[in-house]
Amino acid sequence: MTNSEHIERFMQAWEARDMDAIMAAFAPDAVYHNIPMAPLKGHQEIDGFIRPFLAQARSVRFEVHHAAENADGTVLNERTDTFVLEARTLCVRVMGVFQLKAGLITHWRDYFDLAEFTRQTA
Repeated sequence: MTNSEHIERFMQAWEARDMDAIMAAFAPDAVYHNIPMAPLKGHQEIDGFIRPFLAQARSVRFEVHHAAENADGTVLNERTDTFVLEARTLCVRVMGVFQLKAGLITHWRDYFDLAEFTRQTA
């Protein structure tokens, strides 16, 4: 399986809101960094951030517009993430960088406009 296929399955786990599959995609010492927020390190911190956020979502959709993979295990994707919550829908334009080793995510960085996100949550 290619790294791009691993990331595609990871995004499908988000859309299914399957926390077990989401967390299984991460290496134990993975780093998840939503730029410009503080990075999260390891399963406990990552799960502690994702689980409560995902619990609020009635649906999740990751629409990939462009993707690229290179030989060192890096997958890039430009996408729009849509989260349907109880009171609102959040649409976030994202540039994602995934680094994988042995099929597991070791680093995940999402670059997005925090002001755009904050306006939607106000």
